[in-house]
Amino acid sequence: MKKILMSRGAKKIVDVCVGVKPCETVSIITEPLKLTIAETIASAVYEAGAEPVITVMMPREIDSTEPPKCIAEMMKASDAFISVVGKSITHTNAVKDAIKNGSRGVVLTQFSEEMLIHGGLEADFKSIAPVCKTMADKLANSNEVVLTTANGTNLRYSALGRRGNALYCMVEKGQFSTVPTVEANVSPLEGTANGVVIADGSIPYLGIGVLDEPVKLTIENGFITSIFGGKQAKILEEDLKSKNDPNVYNIAEMGVGLNPCCKFVGFMLEDEGVYGSVHIGIGTSITLGGTVKASCHYDLIMRDATIVADGELLMESGKVKF
Repeated sequence: MKKILMSRGAKKIVDVCVGVKPCETVSIITEPLKLTIAETIASAVYEAGAEPVITVMMPREIDSTEPPKCIAEMMKASDAFISVVGKSITHTNAVKDAIKNGSRGVVLTQFSEEMLIHGGLEADFKSIAPVCKTMADKLANSNEVVLTTANGTNLRYSALGRRGNALYCMVEKGQFSTVPTVEANVSPLEGTANGVVIADGSIPYLGIGVLDEPVKLTIENGFITSIFGGKQAKILEEDLKSKNDPNVYNIAEMGVGLNPCCKFVGFMLEDEGVYGSVHIGIGTSITLGGTVKASCHYDLIMRDATIVADGELLMESGKVKF
């Protein structure tokens, strides 16, 4: 019965998000525990008249680890790819190279069977897309972006020369998007971010999920210099230290959540899409327009943000203002 309920969401991913056409080849990358989701999506690909190719890999040990080379080559050679994994491969050269080669893809990281039935996937992506595109355009190439929250976040950075990325769950050739999060993001110019970030929404990695208490980060010249908070902050701090990679502290992204159907549930692509939230991505930035490749990419999410870009108020207390 559950597969029947899941089929509607799978069809939306295939028809609306990826826009699969007859006779196309669609690669579906998955893991053993996500196989039921991958198979349901493959059925929708087949129904659309295209050829689904499911490849099952062993789960990556950490997020942002490259998939096997044979899978990376398959992604490049496919008309489209759909990633259904627990550990993210979004911020990898495999995705970057596939997009550069003209493939189009969506990533369904930490996706559950329930997420195919209800939640952020129920949003009207076509109607949200113009707002998402405009937000991305306004963030792009900004000389100064100021991010604040009532809880104490106060971060400034430059995005001069950087593109804005509009991820609204629908892709064309040479594009990728996360699903069901709808977000506009930009990668800060390396070394320019300074201030304080207080995550009070979620850190949907490392088993942390929805935050019980705020996690405070001090940021100097583009890098995290200290992490304060309770047990959840300690998990993040110890994990980053264990990587033995200074680039994991890089301020890689500021993303703005714009999906009114998303709620904080502890899963990455639901939490990041919550309307009015903002996440600061740390670590790898190469798929977002930055230049840093780190051993991980984590997002730290705060609620009800205010954003000013080059003097223009874009969002105030979680409400879009343009």
